[in-house]
Amino acid sequence: MAKKQKEVQGDKNLGNIESALSRTELFIEENQKMLTNILLGVLAVALLVIAGNRYILKPKSMEAAASMYMAERYFERDSFNLALNGYGTFPGFLDIIDEYSITKSAKLAKYYAGISYKELGEYESAVDFLSKFRTRDMMVGAAARSSLGDAYTGLGDYNKAVTTYLNAASKYENGFTTPILLKKAGIVYEEQGDLQKALEVYERISKEYPDSAEGREMKKYIGRVEARLATM
Repeated sequence: MAKKQKEVQGDKNLGNIESALSRTELFIEENQKMLTNILLGVLAVALLVIAGNRYILKPKSMEAAASMYMAERYFERDSFNLALNGYGTFPGFLDIIDEYSITKSAKLAKYYAGISYKELGEYESAVDFLSKFRTRDMMVGAAARSSLGDAYTGLGDYNKAVTTYLNAASKYENGFTTPILLKKAGIVYEEQGDLQKALEVYERISKEYPDSAEGREMKKYIGRVEARLATM
């Protein structure tokens, strides 16, 4: 009896599968044209992406990198106006951003432009470029955020400056840039008169990064803050 029930149940399952397959086949038959069009559309998009990368993006990227050469040289020489705006036939970073917006060079040009504006004391423009810059590179990311914090400091927005330094110190944690960022945060705290927080940051550098350049000079910073606290 149990065997018969199993057989019946098995027949039912098989029937359900066959029925589902039949419905699928029927759906395909009835919608063959639509499905074919969808498939062709997907293939067309894929081909466009491949063609775009090969025949548009790659040549544009190479052209952008070559065009940015002199702007980078100006930047290295601290000629920030020339780096931003170019000279003669040589484009600046702003030109690269406008003309090659889809390339990696244009993305890097935004970083350079932000730094250049900061060095020129045009802090609002520096914030505009640096706050939108994103990278997976730890050192470049830390440098960009450090300069963004400097730009906020230049604008007198000390709360944003400290927040930017501390967030970058954690996000891009390493033995080189983190103590630099923490020291900048400590200096801003100290200048604001928040001596306790400045002391905490300086002590953190001394404890966690004693072998860094900043760690080796923290005794004088800690001593200075403690002396000020003692007079309060």
